[in-house]
Amino acid sequence: MKRFLPSLLLLLLPATSQAQNWPSFRGPGASGLDPMAKPPATWNVKEGKNVRWSVPVPGFAHSSPIVWGDRVFVATAVHSEKEPTLRTGLYGDVDSATDPGQISWRLLAFERATGKLVWDRELAKGAPKVLRHFKATHANSTPATDGQHVVVFFGSEGGLYCLSQDGKLEWRTEVGGVDTGWFYDPSYQWGHASSPVIWQNQVILQVDRPKDSFLAAYDLATGKPLWRTPRAEISSWGTPTLVPSGDRFEIVTNGSRAIRGYDPKTGEELWHISPTTEVSVSTPIFAGGLVFVSEGYRPLQPVYAIRPGGRGDLSLKPDASTSAQIAWSVQKGGTYLPTPIAVGPHLYTLNNNGTLTCYEAATGKELYRQRVGDGHAAFSASPVATPERLYLASEDGDVFVVATGPEFRVLGSNPVGETLMATPAISGDLLILRTGKSLVAVGEPAPAH
Repeated sequence: MKRFLPSLLLLLLPATSQAQNWPSFRGPGASGLDPMAKPPATWNVKEGKNVRWSVPVPGFAHSSPIVWGDRVFVATAVHSEKEPTLRTGLYGDVDSATDPGQISWRLLAFERATGKLVWDRELAKGAPKVLRHFKATHANSTPATDGQHVVVFFGSEGGLYCLSQDGKLEWRTEVGGVDTGWFYDPSYQWGHASSPVIWQNQVILQVDRPKDSFLAAYDLATGKPLWRTPRAEISSWGTPTLVPSGDRFEIVTNGSRAIRGYDPKTGEELWHISPTTEVSVSTPIFAGGLVFVSEGYRPLQPVYAIRPGGRGDLSLKPDASTSAQIAWSVQKGGTYLPTPIAVGPHLYTLNNNGTLTCYEAATGKELYRQRVGDGHAAFSASPVATPERLYLASEDGDVFVVATGPEFRVLGSNPVGETLMATPAISGDLLILRTGKSLVAVGEPAPAH
């Protein structure tokens, strides 16, 4: 089992506080897994059972919480006028939402132990320059931190910001308009979602839009551009992932035209795989020596298990499901919004409708396919996990806890009482939920001192 724990997780975590830090979207390497965490399987927010703290968070945002040491960081967008419209559920509407008035884009820091607000920094303010989808917000992108710097991306609204841990603005870099939207008609704008990642001294940013898409790296200390690589892509929403490959690293990106690998030192494209799907949302993950990518927008719905280290066009030949660089693949069954997760020897994918599928990670053999919940709830947040438990948050505000392993077994169903669109964070004994209006730390009572 140990060989399938994401090795990138161990490479990126600091030597201390390994079970506490969750530095970016879905934690280290976007794995979604904390191998030493122990949050509970059941809780009751209304009664306060196994809830360490709950605090209000201003604004309207799907940005996920991140954690470093004794701080939890959250990005948000605070509207000056009426409360924005959020339309949850299983639907395929392409319409954009219009938000009148001004928005204040902010980064907040809370105490991990108590939920107390430490600081609240406004970084931009004004009328939104782009529209959003009715299921999206103007602050979808999750911040990232290395323990000294905190970077946050607000797309067209001022660009990329870097703050110190105490909330001091260190630098800002504009990246231009980010009018991410429908491939068929770019006038339908849906909102940016790809999150920044930190690697060594770089901030890496994927900006896929209707034209002039790019992948770029910026100096973490100054914000100075280091390299910028054009991408033959249309709009996409996934976050790039750093993957070890022999004596090098690769940046792996999901995209609406191809999955691609890049050299993080230069930005050179190393390899690509197609076809993918015209609306690409999920983030690549790495586990057991393989990169897993899931696509769910019809008609193409593949899952790929890719060996890093390739060169050139790695696309499968017609009717083939494997190759020297692709360990296995399926062309139907890929998932749309939630990012996959690997725990031990198993890979799990969660679809928008709550269908959870378990595969043998090494071979692609399907072990089960089961519906979570009553079949009516929608799922936008990505799964997170400990070695024993999967945590699956529905848009309706229910968190289902499912046992890891080759058999489907529900351990708990926990209503939170608010919408849940953001992917949770795990930090030691805490599961941290960003709901529609609150930040909630689920955990058994702290031991008395």
